[in-house]
Order: sequence, then structure tokens, then C-alpha cells
Amino acid sequence: MRKSRKKGSSHSTRPITSEVAAKVRLSEEEVVSLIIDYAKKGHKPSMIGMILRDQHGIALTKPLIGKKITELLSEKGLAPSTPEDLLNLIKKATRIRRHLEEHPKDFFSLRGLQLTESKIHRLAKYYKRRRLLPPDWRYEPSKMSLAS
Repeated sequence: MRKSRKKGSSHSTRPITSEVAAKVRLSEEEVVSLIIDYAKKGHKPSMIGMILRDQHGIALTKPLIGKKITELLSEKGLAPSTPEDLLNLIKKATRIRRHLEEHPKDFFSLRGLQLTESKIHRLAKYYKRRRLLPPDWRYEPSKMSLAS
């Protein structure tokens, strides 16, 4: 195994915050209204960020409006009930479970399911501490589906 070399060196660099606000032609109110409109259309916070970046040239919203997209949506009551990263892990675990029903001897996928579910439990514990999830929330694979 290669432990001495740096892995994962390819990544994008975040723009410098003082230059970001100067280049954007939209006002703070227009950006807030865009975020609220996209949330009402059913877009998730990460998708809203990508739309703002790609279509409107807004790389970061925090220097412009002083808040992150999820903070703004939670103030307006439009934030999703479960955090987006936890929901994506639950969907991944559901897909792996469906695969294991067809291929029960796939032990590599079984290990992947174990790792994914441990991530779900760790993240849920974190969100319970931060009070973003109710204290009685539990991950139950039999009740979870791709639609949730």
C-alpha cells in the first residue's frame, strides 16, 4: 500500500471571498428570491448551489447574503426534514440492499452495506447532538425506501 504519497490532490479551489461579492451583478434580495424560488420548485440545497453557480455565476452565497443556503431555507421554513447527506446515504444503502436481494453471495457489496450503514449511524448521532434530527429518530432499513 502506498501510504507515503498524498492521495486525492485533484480538487477545485474555492474563490477568494472578497472578490466573489464584487463580481456578482445581482443584489442580495435577488439572490435570496432566487434561492426561495428554486426551493419552492423542489430543488435540494446542493442543486440550488449548482444552479446558482452554473446559470447565475454565483460561486458562494455566504459572502453575498451572510448565510449558507440551508440556513436561509430553514429560516424560511423550506429546509428538508432530514439533512441531505444523510438522505443520500440512506438511498445508497437501499440500492445496495436491493442488489443483495438479487445477489445474496456478493460479499463485497455486503461489506459496502455495512460500511454505509455505519456512516448512517455516525451521521445520525452527530445530527442528534446538533438537534437537526429528533432524539428518537432511528435508521430502520425495513421502513426506509428510495422515495423518502
